[in-house]
Amino acid sequence: MADILEIVSENELKEAIVGEYRRKLTLYKLTDEKFRKKYRMSFEEFDKKNMVKEKGFSWEIESDATEWEHTIEGIRYINSKLKEIETLWTSKSPSPG
Repeated sequence: MADILEIVSENELKEAIVGEYRRKLTLYKLTDEKFRKKYRMSFEEFDKKNMVKEKGFSWEIESDATEWEHTIEGIRYINSKLKEIETLWTSKSPSPG
């Protein structure tokens, strides 16, 4: 069985991973924007105002709250991963000589 690095370069793999993270980040940001427009507030405001209780615990608002919370956590996770990767790449880059 061939090693994947014999077929695809390490750089191509890194670029594919970063590309996938950026794609997911874009989807998360679009979802966040959809909810910001729908509720005319950020998730933090939505949560602080306890909008789920305020709106009577309806299925729609509970579903939105769950999806929105997942979205916000996804944005945080992807951003932290991209920072880790960037740090790793810059620390491994040869210094200009």
